[in-house]
Amino acid sequence: MALKQKSAFVCTNCGEASSRWMGKCSSCGEWNTLVEDIVVSTGKKRSNTASVLISENNITHIDEINVTDDSMRMQTNLNELNRVLGGGIVQGSIVLLGGEPGAGKSTLLLQISCFISQTSSVLYISGEESVQQIKLRAARLSIESDLLFLSQLTEIESICALIIKSNPSLVVIDSIQTMQSSEISSSAGSVSQVKECTAQLLNIAKTYAIPIFIVGHVNKDGAIAGPKVMEHMVDTVLYFEGDKTLPYKILRAAKNRYGSTNEIGMFDMTKKGLVEILNPSKVLLEGRPNGVSGNCVTCKMEGTRAVLSEVQALISKTSFGTPRRTTSGIDYNRANLLLAVIEKRAGFSFQNLDVYLNSVGGMELEETDSDLAIVMAILSGLLDKPIDDTTVVVGEVGLGGEVRTVANLELRLKEMERLGFSKAIIPAQNLAKIDKNLFKLEIIGIGYIKEILDL
Repeated sequence: MALKQKSAFVCTNCGEASSRWMGKCSSCGEWNTLVEDIVVSTGKKRSNTASVLISENNITHIDEINVTDDSMRMQTNLNELNRVLGGGIVQGSIVLLGGEPGAGKSTLLLQISCFISQTSSVLYISGEESVQQIKLRAARLSIESDLLFLSQLTEIESICALIIKSNPSLVVIDSIQTMQSSEISSSAGSVSQVKECTAQLLNIAKTYAIPIFIVGHVNKDGAIAGPKVMEHMVDTVLYFEGDKTLPYKILRAAKNRYGSTNEIGMFDMTKKGLVEILNPSKVLLEGRPNGVSGNCVTCKMEGTRAVLSEVQALISKTSFGTPRRTTSGIDYNRANLLLAVIEKRAGFSFQNLDVYLNSVGGMELEETDSDLAIVMAILSGLLDKPIDDTTVVVGEVGLGGEVRTVANLELRLKEMERLGFSKAIIPAQNLAKIDKNLFKLEIIGIGYIKEILDL
């Protein structure tokens, strides 16, 4: 008997299925999220006759649960990863790792597996590489372990059975787009397959308290391919970021049920694998030119860590009727807002000038605490007057041209002092709240951007 083939349109945001394509999902209201999913009926039906026995054993009082954060977390040999995860890998958690092709996702997970397998068993399941190919990569990374086991399964039911039988301390799935369930006959990587496979892995992780790392491919927009509901199901979502032309990568948490999403981890891609960068500020400031106008150093907070970064501004006469505004690593709308504030409150005009702004090293200056550094870099490039190379600038700029306070200033000043800077320009209101005697820095407070010209 021929299998009956049906076509359904599934929303990648909420998972709602429709018999026909619509521009707007009727369930969540998102536009252009319905994708076609071919489903073949196998004739198998799930049993609905299972009865659930409800008793007092299904209910536990919260005070009766004895657990500590240290006992529930598994440490890795990468402190940068531990920081991003909130202190280590939580038992029974599911971590979704996404990133561009070649970012180092599989390399990172193989290194983690090697370290953990020194004391406990690890199961590495790959649907993209053969076990021989994984062995070649492990040999390149000098990875050897008696407790690291490899598998090339792609059927999720067989994978779950293998996990239950072997009971490892850690499971790696590389990748979720290659896994498929026998109960759904659509192709691997489809919306229904990804959703069903993730649900079964989630059940295994919570039932047997086994942490599972899942590798997810990304689409052309940079988001993890598959239904958005997959990111809601997992406990942690990590992204590998960074320019392909640069050797170092940034690991950032987009979601974390067991820690902060503000922390970042920096890694350097070498021939021996990923090496953590313990001093990101030093790396980001390497090769900084001295005595060049338009350059300014700022200090931003990444969770509990202060990181120094460089802002560059290039101001040139335009050759077109409309001047260009180009930014890299800096919010485009925020840059236009700061240009308008400079024109209105400082009296400079940019109507015949092109403005190019760049955050060196691929760091995203998303917070407003870098506003003052951007303004000073623009004015330095406009007047062709370089800023002192030993100066760091921190502060938020308001629409009235005022310089507003920033948080965690003491941590920022300690990082500036540690890296050898001698001068800090901060908001005047912050200056009144700190003890200048605690720092060897020359600390200058300004209240309005007009005061920049006096400096």
